[in-house]
Amino acid sequence: MSENNKLLELKNITLDYDDDRVLDNVSLYIKDKEFVTLLGPSGCGKTTTLRIIGGFVSPNQGDVYFEGTKINDLPPHKRKVNTVFQRYALFPHLNVFENVAFGLRIAKVPQSEINSRVKKMLEIVDLKGFDKRKVTKLSGGQQQRVAIARALVNHPKVLLLDEPLGALDLKLRKDMQIELKRIQQQLEITFVYVTHDQEEALSMSDTIVVMKGGEIQQIGTPEDIYNEPKNAFVADFIGESNIFDGVMKNDLLVNFSGIDFVCVDKGFKINQPIDIVIRPEDINVVEPDKSKLNGVVTSCVFKGVHYEMNVECSGLNWMIHSTKGKKVDDIVGLDFGPNDIHIMNKLFKGESNHIDGVVIATDTIEFLGVSFTREALGLEVDQKVSLTINPDDISVVSEDRGDIIVYLESLIYKGAYNELIVYTQDTEIMLHSQNDEQVATNIGIKFDFDKIIVTTVASDEEVG
Repeated sequence: MSENNKLLELKNITLDYDDDRVLDNVSLYIKDKEFVTLLGPSGCGKTTTLRIIGGFVSPNQGDVYFEGTKINDLPPHKRKVNTVFQRYALFPHLNVFENVAFGLRIAKVPQSEINSRVKKMLEIVDLKGFDKRKVTKLSGGQQQRVAIARALVNHPKVLLLDEPLGALDLKLRKDMQIELKRIQQQLEITFVYVTHDQEEALSMSDTIVVMKGGEIQQIGTPEDIYNEPKNAFVADFIGESNIFDGVMKNDLLVNFSGIDFVCVDKGFKINQPIDIVIRPEDINVVEPDKSKLNGVVTSCVFKGVHYEMNVECSGLNWMIHSTKGKKVDDIVGLDFGPNDIHIMNKLFKGESNHIDGVVIATDTIEFLGVSFTREALGLEVDQKVSLTINPDDISVVSEDRGDIIVYLESLIYKGAYNELIVYTQDTEIMLHSQNDEQVATNIGIKFDFDKIIVTTVASDEEVG
């Protein structure tokens, strides 16, 4: 992102609620007249970031700058920022005109100027002639326009929008996406928009900021975010993707599904485990003898502009978008080029979990608040150990049956299983599951204690 016309800047923002870290060293800047969208799942920190910009929340660490001036201690009403929330908070006893004029009256703007500015703003939001209408008689889309007009009539430099279309039906939401972009371009005001809807972000934004777990995963144009995702989370969250485990054999050569493919990526370590992404629309369905990869069509659904097919290939499920459909049980070849293969660093470092533990009694080890006993460990009490736990040796269970309760940060389908990354006590854990779970919720997990590898910290010697 070019730093020209920098208007807003967040530097190293950290925020904790009780013992939970909501934002972790977040830094970004926003240019004048830019439409920026903060995108991510529930609980990722996007609304908190918006509230910090607006002055409603103060960070524990870090600074907020507006036009180069630090504004950490500036209250909301003194910032050149207005906010539109999902719940429009209109005054039901006031008509449209008075709702829009409310802020101007508080600021003691002369009546003649109020009349002029409200009239102009109602025209901009396509509500000319609605000035005497009661807001309770308006549709959801019209109420949203009133809320936007009320926020804009004060001439803010920045408009913050916190999922403002969430209460609208699908058609009206799509119409309002176009209207919001038109209004932003017409008024040349900086918009900072919060949503979990990828289509909204792609259709309206100049810049998208993808967030997960209180951290920024990627900043870029909609085209960059979609075509060059930085990691599997971004690829999975923005559009549909085939995401598989792979290994970089060398520069420009990757192995996945048991086959070597030429790619365009370099700079990885030799035999480094990576994630690969191939978009469904980048795969061509060809005759089996014309491709390295052959599979069986397991489903084919017409989507209006393309067929969506699932193909089982070497134990992996592929999603393909094609203008020509195939029949279930047809054998097909999958063809794609080096530029269609996107190589990314893994979200989780390593292929196993490495968790600190301590010996609390004879043959008994404790970690993350749970303990297990293994005979003949021969370790002294208070001996520190490292535990290696394979993702396949952890299962998802109900909270009341779990060894511990964890927070589910992300879930990514890897073609044969779901890769879950969960968080507890400042520790990230990866596990594999066949079940879908709701991200940003608590789940129970259970360990197969018999398969945990115990290593003493001092000697790196495996025991038991």
